[in-house]
Amino acid sequence: MVDLYLGWRTGQDGQRRLQTAGVSGTPGTRTMVMARSLRSVSRSGTVAGPDEETMKSIFRTMALIAACDDALRSAISAGTITLAYYSPRGQEAVAAGFAAALGPDDYLVTTYRGLHDHIAKGVPLRPLLAEMLGRAEGTGKGKGGPMHVVWPDAGLLLTTGVVGSGLPIACGLAWAAQRHGDGRVALVSFGDGATNIGAFHEACNLAAVWRLPVIFLCQNNGYGEHTAFADHQRTARVSDRAAAYAIPGVTVDGNDPLAVRAAVVEAAERARAGDGPTLVEALTYRLYGHVFGDRMAYVPPDELDDAWRREPVGRFRRELLEAGFLDEDGVRAVEEDCARLVAATLEEVLALPEPGTDELLTDVVARSTGG
Repeated sequence: MVDLYLGWRTGQDGQRRLQTAGVSGTPGTRTMVMARSLRSVSRSGTVAGPDEETMKSIFRTMALIAACDDALRSAISAGTITLAYYSPRGQEAVAAGFAAALGPDDYLVTTYRGLHDHIAKGVPLRPLLAEMLGRAEGTGKGKGGPMHVVWPDAGLLLTTGVVGSGLPIACGLAWAAQRHGDGRVALVSFGDGATNIGAFHEACNLAAVWRLPVIFLCQNNGYGEHTAFADHQRTARVSDRAAAYAIPGVTVDGNDPLAVRAAVVEAAERARAGDGPTLVEALTYRLYGHVFGDRMAYVPPDELDDAWRREPVGRFRRELLEAGFLDEDGVRAVEEDCARLVAATLEEVLALPEPGTDELLTDVVARSTGG
């Protein structure tokens, strides 16, 4: 029997309580009490767990995301930088897991809460931070900001600030890959709130009908802006919605990068084989508010305390220690190295110039060259 996390619901007495349900079967698919799945069934039999070096690489990715998030929040608090910042803290395992399952040429579409996805997919730290801080060396010359990061060299073709808008665009990328026959897949990352947007339905339906090589990855962090998951939809799982489109839907432990990796490996294998899309729901938790400065008054304190106890970076650190892949000194070295890298890069970026006035219309208006 596995306890499944169904969210916090408001009872008739006005009190919010954690709702769970027990199900029989193999642990590991859907729980925020987090029964862990190391392997999953795929077309070829099983998805093998990653080797030791991949495990270490996943941990470094998670540590780098956390270090970058810490540095940005500290700099905003100190008044050193100013930006609208949407922290992904708590969701590091989702990004590190899916990135470990994709190739460098596979497409990624993500959202304004996308720092973790950017780093995991391979966007270099300097141009990434430069874009977030409006510097001319940024991924978009400092003119797009954190909501519009792109880096085609790593397959990142869109970061969108419009909830749900990335899903149909990912279908377009998948359609291009299908027509070219290049074996690429497109993964689109979005939150639970986006599953109530019309574009979610349109994208899932189109992808199903055309058997597009796209992976719909819902990072269900428990809240759509300020609204708890259980208060904005009646389904217990986002993955249940896959049945409406006759596509596979799976819910995994989003605080376990290996479970996320296994699900995405299987989904990518299906997509490359021409079997169409998969809806993957990764259950995780947003440890900070919707946007920097959000005091999270809408979050029950015991719920947040429980989420911090299940924080994924510390959890995966413990797993590596228990497995003997790293010792305490090795773990500390990785985390300290990530912190130094972020601090040094942020200092460099702060010294970079902002785009000049000559860039106001560049990349905006196409100039005619003909008569």
